[in-house]
Amino acid sequence: MTFASLSPQAALPSPSTAVWQLGPVPIRAYALCIILGIVLACWVTERRLRQRGVAPGAVLDIAVWAVPAGIVGARIYHVVTSPEKYFGAGGDPLKAFAIWEGGLGIWGAVAGGAVGALIAARQLGIPFGVVADAVAPGLALAQAVGRFGNWFNNELYGGRTTLPWGLQIHRMDPDNPGHALRDDAGQPILEPGLYQPTFLYEALWNLGVVALVLVLDRRLKLGRGRAFALYVMGYTVGRFWIELLRTDEANHIFGVRLNVWTAALVFLGALIYFVRVRGPREYLIPLGAAATPVPPTSSDLSQVDLSEREAGAKTAAPEGYRAVSEEQYQAWRDSGVLPPEPVDDDARPEDDEPLGGQAPADSPSADNRDGDVTPEPREDRADAAGVRPADRDS
Repeated sequence: MTFASLSPQAALPSPSTAVWQLGPVPIRAYALCIILGIVLACWVTERRLRQRGVAPGAVLDIAVWAVPAGIVGARIYHVVTSPEKYFGAGGDPLKAFAIWEGGLGIWGAVAGGAVGALIAARQLGIPFGVVADAVAPGLALAQAVGRFGNWFNNELYGGRTTLPWGLQIHRMDPDNPGHALRDDAGQPILEPGLYQPTFLYEALWNLGVVALVLVLDRRLKLGRGRAFALYVMGYTVGRFWIELLRTDEANHIFGVRLNVWTAALVFLGALIYFVRVRGPREYLIPLGAAATPVPPTSSDLSQVDLSEREAGAKTAAPEGYRAVSEEQYQAWRDSGVLPPEPVDDDARPEDDEPLGGQAPADSPSADNRDGDVTPEPREDRADAAGVRPADRDS
């Protein structure tokens, strides 16, 4: 017997309890991790949206649509990819609605959340690409936090390992979900050996994706959904190799886990989008009642009009947004003057002169230059300010 065999092997512990009772209400660790992830994602998204000109609080309007749609999409993906649990021999179709018993697919969550965010973005008048780019790092952060719910549940681990960071896994009680089986002495029962902590691998990888998106987005000023595509590429690369380590039950295609194929296909789609789509990052100027930016003040408190500050705090929600370049956005923030509307040359008729050009030769103004035609005066014609003479006198 060697000295090494007498030394206990280092290991990562796992919780033996994942559900706590608060009176009749079960408090599930997995749900807490998901909720915390959603809160962090909303916080990150709110900050990034405001940096691009979106009014404060818009992320809540987006989350109202995106979060429920994401949960529904996650459950649909799980049920579709694991139908035997619900519709196979001995399956219970009603269990497909028992979302509290676990079973959410990240692929469906992202797809469903994107549909919800698209609906909200259209209602708010925000380009969907701006929303997608803003949520990208927050979504990866939420996934990192959510993976610790799998740790509490003692699930989604990898194969046996002798690595120093091998994970202890409890044998969970099927008759008492969220709790480990216990021996006669009341101690939780561990599965033999140690296992790959794939939950931790994915959590750490997702934190790396957060850093990747933030750094490259700052340097390259990604726009038009390219920051979101970068997040998708980063996540799917990690999910590809982590999925190969997992040993939990899953459907296979050609001997390979379904999620491995999904990760590869989604990565390819995101890569094509990232390479093909070009364009500068979009910034937004609010339209309507909230179209005037609040200029910074350098005066002391004795010169501040408190009544104006209180009135300004109750700013109406924008009627919509106008996408502009970063230079135009900064100029608007500094001066409060809206940039000129872009002129669509393709929409102008061929015989229409550009603004500031000469009038056609057969127009009355052209004849007037030669002294042939004198236009009849109109008493009710508006002046340059758009005010008629009668209006000015009233």
